[in-house]
Amino acid sequence: MYRLTIHTAFAAAHNLIHYQGDCENLHGHNWKVEVSITTAELDKAGLGIDFKILKRETNTLLKTLDHKYLNELEPFKSLSPSSENIARYLYVELTKIFGSDKVKVEMVTVWESDYAAASYYE
Repeated sequence: MYRLTIHTAFAAAHNLIHYQGDCENLHGHNWKVEVSITTAELDKAGLGIDFKILKRETNTLLKTLDHKYLNELEPFKSLSPSSENIARYLYVELTKIFGSDKVKVEMVTVWESDYAAASYYE
C-alpha cells in the first residue's frame, strides 16, 4: 500500500455549541489540513494519484469554508463546528470525490493550532 499526504489550510471563524468556556464565544483559527489517501496501485507514471489533483480538489472544498463563519454553513448549523466535526465533514466530502476501488481517503487531520489537532478516519 502507498499513502500520499497533502497539507493545506483555511481560515474561518466559529463558536462551539453546547460548550462552556471561552470557545463558546466567536473566535477564529488558521486551520491546517492534512489529507491522506491510500492506494495499492500506481499508474504508468508511477503515481498513486497526482498531488496536484488531490490538492486542487481539497482546496476547492476548503474554499467553501475559507473566511466564513462556519456556524452559518451546512452542516454546522445544527452541529458544533469543532475540529473533530470539521475533520469528519472533510473526510466524507473528499470520499465522495476520491472513494474508489483504487484510491481511498484514509484520514483527514485538522489542526486548529500548532499544538492541537483532530483526525477522522474509518
